[in-house]
Order: sequence, then structure tokens, then C-alpha cells
Amino acid sequence: MRKFNIRKVLDGLTAGSSSASQQQQQQQHPPGNREPEIQETLQSEHFQLCKTVRHGFPYQPSALAFDPVQKILAVGTQTGALRLFGRPGVECYCQHDSGAAVIQLQFLINEGALVSALADDTLHLWNLRQKRPAILHSLKFCRERVTFCHLPFQSKWLYVGTERGNIHIVNVESFTLSGYVIMWNKAIELSSKSHPGPVVHISDNPMDEGKLLIGFESGTVVLWDLKSKKADYRYTYDEAIHSVAWHHEGKQFICSHSDGTLTIWNVRSPAKPMQTITPHGKQLKDGKKPEPCKPILKVEFKTTRSGEPFIILSGGLSYDTVGRRPCLTVMHGKSTAVLEMDYSIVDFLTLCETPYPNDFQEPYAVVVLLEKDLVLIDLAQNGYPIFENPYPLSIHESPVTCCEYFADCPVDLIPALYSVGARQKRQGYSKKEWPINGGNWGLGAQSYSEIIITGHADGSIKFWDASAITLQVLYKLKTSKVFEKSRNKDEKPNTDIVDEDPYAIQIISWCPESRMLCIAGVSAHVIIYRFSKQEVITEVIPMLEVRLLYEISDVETPEGEQAPPLPTPVGSANSQPIPPQSHPSTSSSSSDGLRDNVPCLKVKSSPLKQSPGYQTELVIQLVWVSGEPPQQITSLAVNSSYGLVVFGNCNGIAMVDYLQKAVLLNLGTIELYGSNDPYRREPRSPRKSRQPSGGLCDISEGAVVPEDRCKSPTSAKMSRKLSLPTDLKPDLDIKDNSFSRSRSSSVTSIDKESREAMSALHFCETFTRKTDSAPSPCLWVGTTLGTVLVIALNLPPGGEQRLLQPVIVSPSGTILRLKGAILRMAFLDSTGCLVPPAHEPWKEHNVPEEKDEKEKLKKRRPVSVSPSSSQEISENQYAVICSEKQAKVISLPSQNCAYKQNITETSFVLRGDIVSLSNGICLACFCANGHIMTFSLPSLRPLLDVYYLPLTNMRIARTFCFTNNGQALYLVSPTEIQRLTYSQETCENLQEMLGELFTPVETPEAPNRGFFKGLFGGGAQSLDREELFGESSSGKASRSLAQHIPGPGGIEGVKGAASGVVGELARARLALDERGQKLSDLEERTAAMLSSADSFSKHAHEMMLKYKDKKWYQF
Repeated sequence: MRKFNIRKVLDGLTAGSSSASQQQQQQQHPPGNREPEIQETLQSEHFQLCKTVRHGFPYQPSALAFDPVQKILAVGTQTGALRLFGRPGVECYCQHDSGAAVIQLQFLINEGALVSALADDTLHLWNLRQKRPAILHSLKFCRERVTFCHLPFQSKWLYVGTERGNIHIVNVESFTLSGYVIMWNKAIELSSKSHPGPVVHISDNPMDEGKLLIGFESGTVVLWDLKSKKADYRYTYDEAIHSVAWHHEGKQFICSHSDGTLTIWNVRSPAKPMQTITPHGKQLKDGKKPEPCKPILKVEFKTTRSGEPFIILSGGLSYDTVGRRPCLTVMHGKSTAVLEMDYSIVDFLTLCETPYPNDFQEPYAVVVLLEKDLVLIDLAQNGYPIFENPYPLSIHESPVTCCEYFADCPVDLIPALYSVGARQKRQGYSKKEWPINGGNWGLGAQSYSEIIITGHADGSIKFWDASAITLQVLYKLKTSKVFEKSRNKDEKPNTDIVDEDPYAIQIISWCPESRMLCIAGVSAHVIIYRFSKQEVITEVIPMLEVRLLYEISDVETPEGEQAPPLPTPVGSANSQPIPPQSHPSTSSSSSDGLRDNVPCLKVKSSPLKQSPGYQTELVIQLVWVSGEPPQQITSLAVNSSYGLVVFGNCNGIAMVDYLQKAVLLNLGTIELYGSNDPYRREPRSPRKSRQPSGGLCDISEGAVVPEDRCKSPTSAKMSRKLSLPTDLKPDLDIKDNSFSRSRSSSVTSIDKESREAMSALHFCETFTRKTDSAPSPCLWVGTTLGTVLVIALNLPPGGEQRLLQPVIVSPSGTILRLKGAILRMAFLDSTGCLVPPAHEPWKEHNVPEEKDEKEKLKKRRPVSVSPSSSQEISENQYAVICSEKQAKVISLPSQNCAYKQNITETSFVLRGDIVSLSNGICLACFCANGHIMTFSLPSLRPLLDVYYLPLTNMRIARTFCFTNNGQALYLVSPTEIQRLTYSQETCENLQEMLGELFTPVETPEAPNRGFFKGLFGGGAQSLDREELFGESSSGKASRSLAQHIPGPGGIEGVKGAASGVVGELARARLALDERGQKLSDLEERTAAMLSSADSFSKHAHEMMLKYKDKKWYQF
């Protein structure tokens, strides 16, 4: 089915209306000011929106299944999601429309199909033979609640147990009910006077398909003879049953109970269990029963040819092990291994060499599904080591607090990050290959590299290789390493501005070309990192403290009234680190006893060993001022060519030269405007109590201040303050236990009186004044009140001079105003091409001493210029500015508004990015009302407007980002990244890029039971289920019992995805048919395919009947 086909109609309408508005705009300008026409290549047909892949750990998992022949793992969740995993790189996400929890999954082994049972009493048959699995059939039970399902290997009859204790039988080919029903009262007869409870287990005897073992919750187990329709044996135990498992010879089975015991039963001795074990119970001396333990939630009984069987169980710990982590217990012969897990166990499965239940199982691994992790244990190695997990399931190791996405990165970047990340790998994993290795990779049509960076609550940053719709972790950086950790709670001084996670990352600014990285954290700290392949030991961590807090008071001091002179850099003239004091700052409290000049975190004073990778260049912290905590940083930018970093919050803006380690600029918001402040700012009422800025994290000890602290004159004397209003504080996102932040006031822009914060910063080389004849380096600043200001930068020459001469910074006033907070700025040249900020190529800076002098000149080459400055002087530029409400394109140097587009009236833009796509450039926006929109540049013509998803929580707002080539992503749950594309070309190629889950594989041969066992009937007994459950013998089921719903998956693979023998023969045919299918094929299936599959099925069935009673030696 084609998606969003109404889009182009809408585009036509909006394009019509926008062209009319553009005509009006052009009429407003005098004819002499008409902008030169730029040929725009992007049209609405270049855009289409669709989800591509979902990465990460399935959120709130609830069910697990494994196909031992196809080697595919399935995980179901409490929200009705289905995740399928094959070999590393082969992953698939599907969703049940109802959103009901998945309670059980059953593969049709080696058939390319899966049955899911949901909490809303529906069963669904999924076809996995297509790249995007689809539901073929659904069955909704109307009068009974489904509790347990069992599908025997190579059978098309699915046993369904219910809450009432009955068992119904479903034909998985047609998804209809058989008339054969096992009623609970017939099953238990007089063995119990009360109802036995829901069915908690169903399985057939491995040696006799005609005998069905039924476990009821109350403790009763029944062996039911399907042919004679009566119970052969009944086994009763006075503790509730959680699970049952067979020994492969079909003579014994094991039950796990709610009091932490296991009972092993001989099939022919129902009177009492042949053995009772309490794996974790304390054995009492006088022969009394051991103390009861916690319930054993699941048990598996697996045999080996050479040695003792394995009994594997979850739960069953004694009640006095308070605080003990959840455990998986592996009992093998006389040894018992207790394997502790990090999270509670949802389910586990033992992976065995054979799919046949009547053969020696030969278990080789246990897959354990935990609440927040997936663990695979190697049973064949001593000590049961775990396998190294190759799937990207650790996104949520610490909650994700921000996210950035980069497509079309330099080609050497991923190998560089991988090489430093490879050294961080843990040791002690199993030496074997990951055993879940089914499916095939798709054809990677994309040739460009993509990187995702995630920032986390514990201060860590992860770099991910996201090329060709896969995801793999490359490198992890711990930013908290530069700070002292408090040993215990009592040591904590009162410098906290947040309750927990003091190192949480709020903003990431990264330059892929120079590899410079800058982060802003929740404790008002900024850290600048350089990339190096060499290990270094930093004796003293370079640090700066910035005093950025201002107040408008009724009576201003004379000092406060003086306009500060142009700040001149102060501090050491070379780039030697500043030696810190060994004692806390003497100015830690002001005259009235309020905390003053203290940063929130304490930088380590001992030498820091820095491994290859990202290494700390400079730590900058905002400090407390007169008892007022520093406010959180709202915007950040770094430029490798200028050697500058700039950041701002609701109080003002600070710029730092990280080469000279000097503060260049430290201005309050009001001073940034100078005398042209358009806003009437009220004096703040006297402060009653300290206002914390966001409630997130506990802060460790007070920090040391370097002796020759670098301050600009403005930072030393100013005493004005602006406090952060409640609405600007990040909200606590209860759902995913991680903090939320607003880059600007955007998420809470209802409050009109909110303080003005810096919301967008952009270094560029452009025209700062109308009279400029050539572009020059500058910084554009956008605020939450919609103002755009410019700060001119006068940089010294490159080389040695750059480290000796100061950078001169001069604010040059307001350029323009937009509605809503400014989100993003970019610049186009006169041909409409994007002008990237100037940057330096990456060079290794940790070079040996003797080469130092020679290298310094090479290393600090003159500032690289952007393409625009080499153009003729007559050529102009365009500034593209996007706010929460509108976008404007400004012609430079004239500063005329060339184009304007009101993006939304009733909502606000959460994220806007200027991105390249198909040789063109567009503005992509995500609105809080759920719309994703794109606009052409420079004319701001609407190209795409699709309702995608509403802003249901702060996590989406915090993590949504667009990047080049039509890619975008956001955190769809606390543990998963959802990627999507807005490029029509990617949507078309997606089918080829996706991996295949199903690959034609021969089913292993059935076990040879030996000549004499076959001759005298000692082997496995087969059962003609068709004869027993078919309509001819058992009649039709009651219509009111369940309703059949045909699935949206068409009829593809219906006949091949069912009964064992039929499926075996149909597989070869279907494997040919399914190649080259596209997503839109589903509707275009023909009736001819169905009829041919029908005749094929009959043919195969006749063949099966002909040979079913013959032994292998009779062929």
C-alpha cells in the first residue's frame, strides 16, 4: 500500500497558497530590491515519510521464542511490539495494532511463521517470509481468556489452554477452531472437588503424540489420551504449578512449584513424585521438609548423550536472601551453578542441537530475557561464561538525555572511533560465535557513513555507527572522569543544583571534520575534548570558572551602570595549563554569608590518565553568585578553525578561547543588546529562598579555583542577576526516569513572561553589517524571545601568533526579530548552496616534544575560509533562521527579508534542521502537534507536511533530530531509537536494504530409534491429528467461541507457513516466488497463486497419508 498519497494533493494546495503569499511579499519590496532567482532542485515528489528501523532493547519485554532450525529469536513486549533477531545486523520490528501485551510466542519451526498470543485473547499468525512480516490470520476468543499455547513440532494443530481450564485446538493453516475440546471437568473428573484453575502448561509426550500433558495452576497434572478422549493418569501436588518439562524419553516429567520445589514424576506412578528437590532450600537435620522458598517460575529438563541431564530454572531463592539479585540456576549432575543477573528474569529458553523433542537434547546455550537486557550463557564451557552480545541493546545502559545524528561524515571517522573503542571491550566472554545467526543481510544501497551520538544521565557519551540502517557501538566516553566523586553522602557540600545525575549531558556540539567535541552538562559545566590516538597523562586539568549571573535592581550601583569596555583577553599568553590551587577558593562565600564563586562540581587535582580517544582540553564551570546557583546552559557551539567555544543560558552568554584558555566575553542578556534593548525588564523582587535550577542531580564537593583565574573585566564586577523562571526548568520525566530539558523555552513557550535565554549559537563567516563589502568571522546569537544578534570576531593570524595575540570580540547589535524562540541558523551562498562553518582538518596533537616547534606552525595554520569569502565582493549571502513559529531568509549584507514562512500558528516547532538531500537543501521541522514538514531553500516553499506522531512525552522532544540525506531519529521508548526517512528515494530502496529473516534450510533428519524399537513399537508413536481434529470426525466449533479475522498480510505464504509436511514441500516453491517482492506487492496477489497452492497442499497431504504408516525400512 502506498503511504501518504494524499500528501501530494496537500502539497499542491499549500504550494499554491504559499506562492500567492510570496507574490504578496515581493510586492511589499520595491521592484529594485527583487532577489535574484535561484534555481531550486527539490520538489514535493522527492519527499515521502516512512519508518525505517528500530534499534535497542525491546521496551518492557514479556515473551520469548526461538526457532532452532532457522536460528531466529523473537521477543514480545507489554505494548504489543514484536522484535525478531537473526545474525548481527538482521533485526525486525513489528507491532500488533491493538497494543495488547504479548503473553506467548510460538514459532512454526522452519516454516517462516510465528504465532503470537496476546492479553486481549487474540492469536495472530505472522508470515516471516517477507522482509516486513505481516499478520496472515487472527483469531479472537470471545468467551474465554487465553493462558497458554503449545504447537508440537511439524504439526498444524495448536493447543490453546484457557483460564477456565479448557483446551481448544486451532488449525494454523486456516486459523479456525476444531470441534475437539478438552473440558476441564472431564480432565480432572473426581480427582478434585474444586476447579483446578487456569491451564498453565500443555505439551505432548515426546514419545507419543497421542498423549497430552495438561498442567493446571492449582497443582493438578493430567495425562490425556487424545484418541480415547479420557485421562490416563492424574498427578496431584498441594502446591501451585508454574511450569512443566518432559524428559526426552517420555517416561518422566518435572514440575516447578510456588514453594520453590521441583517434583519429578514417573509417568506411570501418579500416586506421588519419585523425587522432590528444593534447589535453594536449607535442609533441616531432623528430616523435616526444607523451609519454603520463592516460586520457581520456570524449569527446563534437557538431556545429553554423554553425561547427566541439565535442569535449568529461574526463581526459587530462599526468602532470607534479601537484596539478592535475580538468579538463573543450572543443575548438572551434582554441581549447581547460581548465575546472578542484573535485572529480573522475564523468561529464558535453552538452545538445543535438535528440534525433535524425542531425541537427546544436547543443550549448548541458555538465552535469558531480562527486564532490561538479553543474556546468552554458554553451557558448554566451564564456569558458564556469557556470549558477547553483538546487538545494539545497550542504548539505555544509563538513560539517554540527548541525541545527535550525523549523516555523510568523513570516511576516516568511523574507523578512527572503532579503533579507540576496540580497546574498551570487556574480557572473559565465551570464545564461541554468537549462536543466533539466522537470516540474511540486506543489500546496503547507502554508501555514506552515519554516526549517532547519545548523551546519558551518568555523563557518558556513546558514538554509534549507524550506516546502512544498522547500529553498532563504536566508542564510549565518560565525561565524569575529570571530576572528584564524593565518597559518601555526608561529604556532599551544599552546592547541588540538581538532586541526582550531576554529570548528565544536556547538549552535544561536535565538528566531525576536526573531531572537536564539546558538551554541556546539567551542573552548568562545559567540557571541550580533542581526539587523539595516543595515551597521555594530564598532570593538571585545565579549567576556567565563569561568573554569569545578573540582576536588574531598582537602584543600580555606579559600577553596574558603566558600559563595560570591549573585553580584552586576560590570562596566560601561552597555552600552558593553569595551575590549580590545592585549597578551596577563598571567595567561597560573600560578605552576607551566601555561597559565592563556587562551581557545582570539583575538578580532580590529581594527574589524569587519558586513554586514546577523546581527551579533555578544557573544563569550564559556571559558579554560584551571592547564594544564587548557576543556571543550566541552554545553547552551545564550538569552532575548531577559530579555536572558540561559546555557551549561553537565561542570564547571558560567555565565549572562551580554548587555545589560550581565556574568557573572551561574559555578557548579561541586557548588555548584549546595549542601549537598544527592546524589552522592558522588571526589577526582580527580593529573593526569599534559593531557587534551584531544575531539580535533577546531586553535586559532589566544591571545586578548586585556579590562582590566575581568567576573567574578563565584565565578569569581575557585574552584580546583576536574572533568575530562571519555573517554566524554563527541565521537567522530570517520570515515565523513563531520566531528566528532560528544553533547548530553549520551546517546550513551555506558553509562558510569555519567561526570561530571555540564549537558544541558538552559530559561528560563520558572513557580513555582519549592511556596509560590509566582504564576509568576516562572526557569531550569530538567537534568543528565546526571537531576537537575532551578531558578535563580530577579530582573529589574530594563524600559527604562533594565534597563541600570543588576543581575539577581539565586539557585539554589533540586533539584526532582526522572529516570532518564538530561535532554534536554528544557517547560511547559503549566492547560488543557494550551504556555507558550512569554517573548520580545521583533524591532526594528531600529541606529538613528541622535539617535533613540537616545527609542528606548531603546521598545526595552527591560518583560519580556513568558507567558500563564500573567495567569491567576488558583489555576491551576497542568505541567512536562514528558523524559530518555533516561523522561518525567514535574510539577504546579506542588505539585511532585507527575502522570504518568510509562518510554519505554525497554533503549535510550535520542537526541532528544525537545515539539511542537504538529493543535491538540494531544505529546512526540516518537527512540530509539537505531530507534523513533520520540509521547506525548500531559499524560497521556503512547503514541500512536505505529514502528521507523524504527537508529542506524547518530553523524551521525543529532547531526542528528535534530522540529518542529511533524508534521515531522522528519536527515542521512541527509554530503550529504543526509532529511525525514519523523509526521502522518497530511501523509501523506495528500503525493501532492498532490509535483511531477510527466513532462509530456506533443510529440517534435520528425525532421530533413528534403532531397528528393533521400530519393529516392536518401542519408538515414538505418531498420531493422525487430521483424522482426530478435522471437521469430519470432531465437527465444527461453536461460532460464538472465537471470531476469525483475516490479516492484512494478504495470502502470501498461507499454504507454506503451516503443517510440517506441507510446508516442507511448499518451501522450495515459495522460496522462488518471494524473491524480488516489494512492499506494495501485498495488494496485488492473484487468485491463481492461491489455487495452485491449494492443489499443491492436497497433493502433499495425499503423499503424507500414503507413507505415514510405513517404517523407514519399508520404503
